[in-house]
Amino acid sequence: MTKVLVVIPARFGATRFPGKPLELLWGKPMVQHVWEKCRAASGVDRVVVATDDSRILQACAGFGAEAVMTDPALPSGTDRVAAAATETPGYDIVLNVQGDEPMMEPEVIGSVAQLMKTADIQIGTAVVPTHVDKELERPHVVKAVVAHDGRALYFSRSVIPFLRNQPESGTIHNRHLGIYGFRREVLEELVKLPMSPLEQVESLEQLRWLEAGYAIHTVAVQSRSVGVDTPEDLLNLSLRTP
Repeated sequence: MTKVLVVIPARFGATRFPGKPLELLWGKPMVQHVWEKCRAASGVDRVVVATDDSRILQACAGFGAEAVMTDPALPSGTDRVAAAATETPGYDIVLNVQGDEPMMEPEVIGSVAQLMKTADIQIGTAVVPTHVDKELERPHVVKAVVAHDGRALYFSRSVIPFLRNQPESGTIHNRHLGIYGFRREVLEELVKLPMSPLEQVESLEQLRWLEAGYAIHTVAVQSRSVGVDTPEDLLNLSLRTP
């Protein structure tokens, strides 16, 4: 039976928002919201928080989450996920649900887990078909272009595709959500890849994988999930109904 491990990378020293995983949202640390959503998802066998700081480790213990310490020098969340997966053997599929996605819905996590159980999927993620609006135009909101078979063709901080010859008709844009699924052996390969030119330009790690020839498959979902990149994002989210 295929077993699924979810790892939540939660780094304390984020450049734009230090201490972000422990910031309170509706009375709970942000990382707790993410953990609770992962625990509620179907098709998930185990959830682990991977952190670089003892304060996050202690907070996780306080609300009952399993957490592991990883090297603070690790360069990315994917590296942190891979390190935690190494300490947690026996799982065929590893999901990365980012620790700044407190609104990530269990249904989305379950959809990516189900996608990854397809035999030929190397990497999976989720996108939300949407129209162009002010939110989509923000560089923090990553966009994806997807082929008819669900494979991701490209990710960008710019709005893609560019509408040159016609106004928007129908829903042709995709907002990318902060979740990935990996086959364990593929994850182990990915963290050995050097940074790629497109990744450096866009500051998007998934472009490294595409440039290296890996296929990223997507599942389309309907989601209001909003990531938290800045203190302003957290304030705006806190004004919503939980």
